[in-house]
Amino acid sequence: MLRTDGPVASIRQVAAASLAGTVVEWYDFFLYATMAALVFNQQFFPTFSPLIGTLVAFTTFAAGFVTRPLGGVIFGHLGDRIGRKPMLVVTMMIMGLATFAMGLLPTYSDIGVAAPIMLLLLRMLQGIGLGGEWGGAILLCVEHAPDRRRGWFSSWPQLGVPIGLLLSTLAVSGVNLLGEDALQAWAWRLPFIASIVLVAVGLFIRLRVSEPPAFERVLRSGQRSRVPLVEVIRQHPKTTLLGMGARLSESVTFNIYNAFLLAYVVQVLSLPKSYVLDSLTIASVVGFFVIPLAGRVSDRVGRRPVFMVGAGIAALTAFPLFALIDTGSRWLIALAVVVGWGVASCVMYGPEGAMFAEIYPTRVRYSGMSFVYQIGVLPSGAIAPAVGIWLVNTFGNASWPVAAYVLIIAVIALVSLVSLPETYDKPVDDPVTPPPAVKKAIA
Repeated sequence: MLRTDGPVASIRQVAAASLAGTVVEWYDFFLYATMAALVFNQQFFPTFSPLIGTLVAFTTFAAGFVTRPLGGVIFGHLGDRIGRKPMLVVTMMIMGLATFAMGLLPTYSDIGVAAPIMLLLLRMLQGIGLGGEWGGAILLCVEHAPDRRRGWFSSWPQLGVPIGLLLSTLAVSGVNLLGEDALQAWAWRLPFIASIVLVAVGLFIRLRVSEPPAFERVLRSGQRSRVPLVEVIRQHPKTTLLGMGARLSESVTFNIYNAFLLAYVVQVLSLPKSYVLDSLTIASVVGFFVIPLAGRVSDRVGRRPVFMVGAGIAALTAFPLFALIDTGSRWLIALAVVVGWGVASCVMYGPEGAMFAEIYPTRVRYSGMSFVYQIGVLPSGAIAPAVGIWLVNTFGNASWPVAAYVLIIAVIALVSLVSLPETYDKPVDDPVTPPPAVKKAIA
């Protein structure tokens, strides 16, 4: 068992290093989502109508999610075989350099169809980087933290989401002040190019941390899994499927009240983009406090109850929040975004990292939690903005189908959570000799 009286300062340094990287990753990811809604339809897909062009742009947005499982598999395997820390350095470099390169891309008017192809390839690299990043960042905290404070410390890297959203939203709001013509012509590039500064800071901090004690003990005992993902699928199939089901609501809710909503408010309701950008800024500040609070509460009452509260809020508020959005009121839209994104999603996000890490043994933990998190995003967050646009386009610009979509996914998550094991009161340092059947399966 991990010591519960370990040096808190050291744990805080680890948490800060994890947070520094996830801020970079999510800044890059959210920046793409925002620009897909505002700019990419004109700069990379100008041959389509505005709404269909946005749908196509969101398809490239989904491509980043499609490659996230690939990153999770590759870096999960290497993280369980080689170590958590090296993977975090590599994934940050992949994500950061891909985003920086986006700011230098020629557009459709410059080189034709090659431009959206290059954009797609860079988006896929973003997905690979983020796919490998998340599991390692969480594990640095979970495997360093005292047993009864894993929810609290593992919520720190989760703060990369609201901070990344806040920074990307502020960056887009800032260049938007230059005017629509400047935004479309050249200013959209600036937030992408500026991301290289965040990458440099994140790398400097991450290079100073050590491997988690739990993983070091696995290395010393010679009990590394040869093929961790195979062991996960063969030995933990039910837990893996339930984890993926629980993941659905958090992912859909995040992306509906972020990327989709921006396109819906601007193109369907014909309202200023600032209505959503300002709302997301407020929601990200709220989420900054909600995520660690949810993680800390999960240390006391369990991961499942807290997660279920978030999914329950998403289900119960889906129709009321879209009714608020459809009023066109700036402040009611802000309220809807704060409740949907800043509260419902973030309550789920707070305990999520600890929960997915704790359901797997140390020897396959990186692969297992990355598989749940990144595969679970494919039928949910990857397609959520595109599904939302398709539903609105199909049902005559009505928002109720999107609300129904959010509700149904939340119910699926609640059902999955009921069957997941509770893990908050169990030790995480559990390297054990695998049974003979497992040894034979992975030999």
